[in-house]
Amino acid sequence: MSKLTSEVKSDKKSLIINGERVETSSYTPLYSPYSGEEIAQIAAATKEQTYDAITVACKARSIIGKMTAFKRAEILENAASILKDKVDEAARIIALESAKPIAFAKAEVARTIETYKFSAEEAKRIHGETIPFDAAESGAGRIGYTVREPIGVIGAITPFNFPMNLVAHKVGPAIAAGNAMVLKPASQTPLSALFIAEVFEEAGLPAGVLNVVTGSGRVVGEAIVEDDRVNMITFTGSPSVGIGIRNKAGLKKTTLELGSNSALIIDKDVVVDTIIDRCIMGAFSNQGQVCISLQRVYVHEDVFEEFVSKFTEAAKQLKIGDPLNPETDISALISKDDTNRALAWIAEAKEKAIIRTGGKLTEGVLEPTIITGAHSDLKVSCQEVFAPVVVVNKVKSVEEAVRCVNDSRFGLQAGIYTNNIKNALYATKELYVGGVIVNDVPTFRVDQMPYGGVKDSGTGREGVKYAVEEMTEMKLVVWNQSQE
Repeated sequence: MSKLTSEVKSDKKSLIINGERVETSSYTPLYSPYSGEEIAQIAAATKEQTYDAITVACKARSIIGKMTAFKRAEILENAASILKDKVDEAARIIALESAKPIAFAKAEVARTIETYKFSAEEAKRIHGETIPFDAAESGAGRIGYTVREPIGVIGAITPFNFPMNLVAHKVGPAIAAGNAMVLKPASQTPLSALFIAEVFEEAGLPAGVLNVVTGSGRVVGEAIVEDDRVNMITFTGSPSVGIGIRNKAGLKKTTLELGSNSALIIDKDVVVDTIIDRCIMGAFSNQGQVCISLQRVYVHEDVFEEFVSKFTEAAKQLKIGDPLNPETDISALISKDDTNRALAWIAEAKEKAIIRTGGKLTEGVLEPTIITGAHSDLKVSCQEVFAPVVVVNKVKSVEEAVRCVNDSRFGLQAGIYTNNIKNALYATKELYVGGVIVNDVPTFRVDQMPYGGVKDSGTGREGVKYAVEEMTEMKLVVWNQSQE
């Protein structure tokens, strides 16, 4: 065991409901994905406790709903400021519970701060529009306008891979729009969510507006999804779970971000040396556990061998180890089951493709893995690997590459490197995805941009402004001026 991770002490973590720490009859141990040591005891909520949190949120919605936009923005700014003073503490929490290397964890905290600042700004920009009723013959004598009102109580279910910033993408817009929330964080990464709830308590958020209920998806998640008092579900996770949520949600509004197997096209005119670092980042940051991680690369045959050679050599230079070590680039996957699954998919690919590097464990960590010549029906090509594994294939043209990218059940983001404007425009038009990134990897994201996909990658959009729109309802007001 590393000296760094051996310093960790286990704490008992309760639910946070109505601003109070609520004990449960059952606690489950939380283990470090890297060292395997226990880092906390996490409360496992019952359905009744989840219903209690929803009851509290129903009462709190009127409190925050009546709060001025200025005040909501002030609370969000306060939270960002408090978090800025606690960057090291927050990053350590992320690294411990998710095995995200500490440098990347600090970057996540920085993005989280930005997300709350963007949310503060958007709280002041929620508005409607006037409607020209007299454009219709029967509309004479009438004026009208729309307003946007909070949707009410939001149930949020968040994943493990960005345990602080993806919480922010749900909590920030919800507060900006004037909603109350019941948050169920991923079972492996609840500490980040509990930490953020404490930050908002310090920032002045009224009790009951943000409730954090930890526990299993089967108990807590289902209770949130099925309760008619919850007005909206926002979920980030796997397609199978997302589809189940939508089927059970009834008439609730749902926003689902369900992942991808994102692809990159590299045209023949690209200077390969200039893109290697970005491709390494796109494929291997956070061990490939990013919804828009670079999983498939389609390289023009003229530069294929050069790209594969330099990409492989750069991957071999990445340092494997303890997530708390500042020099670490790659650490453990979130669980042993995920590691074993990734190894099984690599073994399947090895029968029909070429493993250029990686494909095995070092210190219990899956090495960065590059595969060439993989057919589209292999799991590493057609499913979401969520591991440091990338497939690189040769193509004859951008048109062929676009067809290959689109040959997927997913469609979150895709990228293209090219100096040919016609090829760039062709790709932006023909790629069937939620976002096309020109001259960068599909892993690019800033937190104010619209973010979401098509096909099995989900429905709705995140990105603070767009999430606020999802979390509000439009109301029409019509005045009849001719009425005496």
